[in-house]
Amino acid sequence: MSSHNLTFVLGGARSGKSAFAEQLAHDSALPVTYIATALDTGEREMRERIAHHRARRPAHWTTVEAGLDLAGAIAHAARPDHCVIVDCLPLWLAGWLCPPGARDDTPFDDGPWLAACAQLETALATAPGQRVVVSNEIGMGVIPMGALTRRYVDELGRLNQRIAAVSDRVRFVVAGLPMAVKG
Repeated sequence: MSSHNLTFVLGGARSGKSAFAEQLAHDSALPVTYIATALDTGEREMRERIAHHRARRPAHWTTVEAGLDLAGAIAHAARPDHCVIVDCLPLWLAGWLCPPGARDDTPFDDGPWLAACAQLETALATAPGQRVVVSNEIGMGVIPMGALTRRYVDELGRLNQRIAAVSDRVRFVVAGLPMAVKG
């Protein structure tokens, strides 16, 4: 399954990946919908991150806060002659693995998560218009301590592989510099 006009942007924390994705959208000269995946956890630091991203976006871009139904948000926003940015997959995954109000011992049900990944893959591969998806590459370090953290790294790695497979272009951003990985 291959898409047209799907760019996957990977990088580490504060690598410049979001700014690069936003520049791609700007350079398209198309109307832009920015799909944000961050859930407001009530933490000051997360609110500051969200505010930083909001302040950087042009006022004429439409912003959609997706929540857990990312595939639905993409299907609703994508159309020909339009650009959709999804920023970012790690925060979407965090909303699934650690939903607000969940306890640490709450069991994780794989079924809905795997279905959501399949729906996301299909939505990105079939949606019209230009799409840019942002994610972190976090699998280049040591194996993390703690079952939940290992699970997070594993799930994000698997999800990144799925999205890269359906993408026309994959860019890896390091220190603000994009490198072509695919396409």
